[in-house]
Amino acid sequence: MERNQPSDVDLLRQVAAGDERALRELLERHSAWLLLRLRRRTPDEELAASALQDTFVAVWRTARSYRGDGDVGAWLWGIAVRQLVSRLRVRQAPAPVAQQVVAALSPALRSAEDELLLAVEHGDVGSALDRLSPELRQALQATVLDGLSTKEAARLLGVPQGTVKSRVRLAKAQMRRQLMEGIA
Repeated sequence: MERNQPSDVDLLRQVAAGDERALRELLERHSAWLLLRLRRRTPDEELAASALQDTFVAVWRTARSYRGDGDVGAWLWGIAVRQLVSRLRVRQAPAPVAQQVVAALSPALRSAEDELLLAVEHGDVGSALDRLSPELRQALQATVLDGLSTKEAARLLGVPQGTVKSRVRLAKAQMRRQLMEGIA
């Protein structure tokens, strides 16, 4: 950041005072990485873009609620992920792809990574993940897939650290039970 550029905290204070230019600057600084991370959480690009747009609407409305005790980027991500989770709650789950469709893909076009991703997305693990509530899935994704600590995930998701631990434990137990039922 250039010396004469305001910090994110300064911009957020300006947004709280009603400065639309400051909001635009925050949007320009943070929208690309926020959208990238939202897209990692859902294959639906329209859903991710909608969550991003509503993130900055929420920032406009709630900029005064930023306490200043953490990184603005983390605060923005917390809003973004909550926007996405709220959309995932009301959205119907996609129909699972039949094993025959996956098997019909040309093996010559699949790499080892493709095979693994197909197995996870369309196999038993993917089905078990899809059956989790959005809150449990988000906690599991933040800690397992994104590699965040429970403290970082708590800050990101806007919930207490103990809640993240409980959600991850519950998610793992539910997935384990679902996978064991599939074997039996």
